[in-house]
Amino acid sequence: MPKSPYRPFKPNPDQLALMPPLSGNTINGIGESKFRRAKPIYWHDPATLHHGELQKWFYTQNPDSEAINKARVERAEILDIEVPPVSGEPLRQSAEAWSDQLRNFSDTLDMELFGITALKPEWTFEGATLKQKWVIMIGVAHDYQQIKTAPESTAGAEVIKQYGRGTKAVKDIAAWIREHGWDAEHHGGPMAGPLLLIPHAIECGFGELGKHGSVISKEYGSSFRLAAVLTDLPLLPTPKKSYNVDDFCERCQVCANACPPEAILPEKTLIRGGEKWYVDFDKCIPFFNENSGCAICIAVCPWSIPGRGPKIVQQLLRRAARANPGGIS
Repeated sequence: MPKSPYRPFKPNPDQLALMPPLSGNTINGIGESKFRRAKPIYWHDPATLHHGELQKWFYTQNPDSEAINKARVERAEILDIEVPPVSGEPLRQSAEAWSDQLRNFSDTLDMELFGITALKPEWTFEGATLKQKWVIMIGVAHDYQQIKTAPESTAGAEVIKQYGRGTKAVKDIAAWIREHGWDAEHHGGPMAGPLLLIPHAIECGFGELGKHGSVISKEYGSSFRLAAVLTDLPLLPTPKKSYNVDDFCERCQVCANACPPEAILPEKTLIRGGEKWYVDFDKCIPFFNENSGCAICIAVCPWSIPGRGPKIVQQLLRRAARANPGGIS
């Protein structure tokens, strides 16, 4: 894939003046050999963040975009929907029965991906204390024709629309759980909430982490958004899935070549005690802010092309079989 037509990118000086002395990569734990929980860095209360002034600056950009303004109004209407309180005593059933009923209910909602995993404290933000046992993850797919226009405002509006759709779905799930006497707490984007959504999404079977720092699923590539519900409703986890995405991303340069600020690292790097794909925060955020969001990397990802994911999986399986003839059954 040719290099990005948006290069070289030079950040707005007004925005650069708001950059804090502390690097976002340092906050994220780049190069740290010991595990620690992630620190809030963006999409939290800006008053609590080193990069809070940058987060506020984001909302000053593209004020005349009709598409973005319309999408924000529609999302605000969803945010205003109240989730009813817990109703009476909790209904007692087996975890298997609840999981089946919840899955059946989720099938009636406007969403594409559904999974369940245990809440892991190590995947919550520093300072967060959560009492719930389970995380219900959902995913809402982008309209590919809209998201592939990134970084135009049409793609930014599409992202806002899907965050709203995800929030509506998790509010509906939380309401359903509360109607059965169990507490439930919903979290939708773009605000981050108390937990890291990506590792929980991977654990519940949505896919694997890609070079661009987003989940890659078989069905939708990276062209989807996440939301979650926390609850103590007895549930069973959905299985984790592996498609050997690492092998693909190690060979692929599409997202890295398309990234205007060249923020996508070519190899995995050490982050808070573990090797993982990583996007340079300090390079990414200026372009992201100036374009009311970006989404170029997820839009150009080969997995995000409709119908492409299953074909890539078959290619990876054949490659693995050739590499290890006796290891594939």
